[in-house]
Amino acid sequence: MMYDVKGHLNEVLANLPEGVRLVAISKYHPNEYIEAAYAEGQRIFGESHEQELRQKHETLPKDIRWHFIGHLQTNKVKYIAPYVTMIEAVDSLRLLQEIEKQAARNGRVIDVLLELHIAEEETKYGLTDQALFELLDSGLWREMSHVRICGLMMMASYTDDEQQIREEFRHARRLFDEVKTRYFASADYFCERSWGMSHDYLIAVGEGSTMVRIGTTIFGPRVY
Repeated sequence: MMYDVKGHLNEVLANLPEGVRLVAISKYHPNEYIEAAYAEGQRIFGESHEQELRQKHETLPKDIRWHFIGHLQTNKVKYIAPYVTMIEAVDSLRLLQEIEKQAARNGRVIDVLLELHIAEEETKYGLTDQALFELLDSGLWREMSHVRICGLMMMASYTDDEQQIREEFRHARRLFDEVKTRYFASADYFCERSWGMSHDYLIAVGEGSTMVRIGTTIFGPRVY
């Protein structure tokens, strides 16, 4: 029997205030689960493996807006550049430059988010505060006409300590505000704060998130 995608999706949506969008994380979940969410009006889905994303892109409705949410290797960019809507986890200038190159080849502008490393776990990717400002201060991104930096994303520590999670989200919000003021004051498109997942999205919404990435709560345990 299929997991109740419809019921769980609508439960999550009911918890999201106006202005906060849902990225339904569909990695490791079958097409029929995505189709069930699609039938309810969900259009933004997140994947983190290039091959799986390619198969789903080829077989599912073409108006789905695919977000690449995992750690992206530069040699994989060319495979998703023709159709991906947003790359959420840009963690280096080198990756940004490769996205620019591949987007130009496809005659596209690809929206990206810069990934912050705030959580205490070493396994997580992302830019430290210092690396974030070094990348932006370099100014090289200003010459890129096929990449659009739309905001920041991060993952909080995986912990039961709600205060720690809240502090990490607040730190990300402060960084966003500073980056917006210093580099994107006149850019309306720099507006996305992608933080919050199944276990902490309610806290994230209270701390300024504009986009939450939720998989397990909607689709159930992953099907590997």
